[in-house]
Amino acid sequence: MAEGHELVIGLVAVALDGLRTSGPLELSAQESVQPGKVIDEERCVMHDPRTVSMSTAPVPVFPLGGLYLFPHQVLPLHIFEPRYRQLIGDLLDGPGRLVIARPSRGERQTATHAPLLQPVAGLGEVMRHERLPDGRYNVWIVGLARVQITEVPSDRLYRMVRCQPFAEIHAEEHEDAVLARRLRVATTARLAQPLDLPESVPTDLLIDLLLQAMRASPRVIERAFGEPSVAERARYVLRIAARQPRNAGDGTGDTAP
Repeated sequence: MAEGHELVIGLVAVALDGLRTSGPLELSAQESVQPGKVIDEERCVMHDPRTVSMSTAPVPVFPLGGLYLFPHQVLPLHIFEPRYRQLIGDLLDGPGRLVIARPSRGERQTATHAPLLQPVAGLGEVMRHERLPDGRYNVWIVGLARVQITEVPSDRLYRMVRCQPFAEIHAEEHEDAVLARRLRVATTARLAQPLDLPESVPTDLLIDLLLQAMRASPRVIERAFGEPSVAERARYVLRIAARQPRNAGDGTGDTAP
C-alpha cells in the first residue's frame, strides 16, 4: 500500500462522529463512535480502496435504507434480527467481509418482498464485535471500498451478492489538488472541530467526508456514491454544498439536479 494513502481509523471516526443517518429497515440503534472504543492499534492503518482484493466467492449483503458505507468509515451497528444474527455469526467464522447496500429508490423491504439493491455498494469488514447474552450483536464495520454488486442465490437466511471492483476515474494532478483544497475548506466549515487530516488524504475520501458533514440527502448521496469520475463527483458535491448554509444542513434542503 502506498504510504500516501495510509489513514488512521480513529481520526476519520472523530471527523464523522454524529454525522450518520440511521437506517430505518434493520437498525434499532447506532452508537456514537468514540475513538478509544473503536481503535485497535494493530489495525489503525487502512487500505487504499484501489488495492482491496476481491474474492470471486459470494459475500453476505446487509440492505439498509438511508445508509451508505463509505471507504474508511467506521460504522457501528446493533444486530437483532435472526437473519442478520446468523449473518454476523457466519462472518466471524470466515473472512469477516460483508456488503452494506441501499435498496433502490421506491423499494421497501417487507415480509414477502426483498427489495432490489442499488448496483454500487460499500464493501466492509468486521473490525470489532460484541456478542450479547441474548444472541444480539454490537458490531463495528470499517468500509474498505465501493463495489459493483450482482445478487446471487443464497441458502442462508440472508441475501448474498458477488462483488466486482468499482472502476474510478481519477483526475489529473493539478485539477485533483485544486478540488482537494476546496473540499477541505467546505468540510472544515461544517465541523465543530478543524479537520486535521494529512495532505496525502485522497480526494475521493475528502468528497465522502463532505457528503457526511453536510448531511446530504439520500438522493444526493446516491448520485455521488455511484459516480465513477472523482472530479465530477467532487464538483457535484461542492455545487450542492455551496447552496446549503454552513452548519445548517439536515439533508432536507439539498437537491440533485
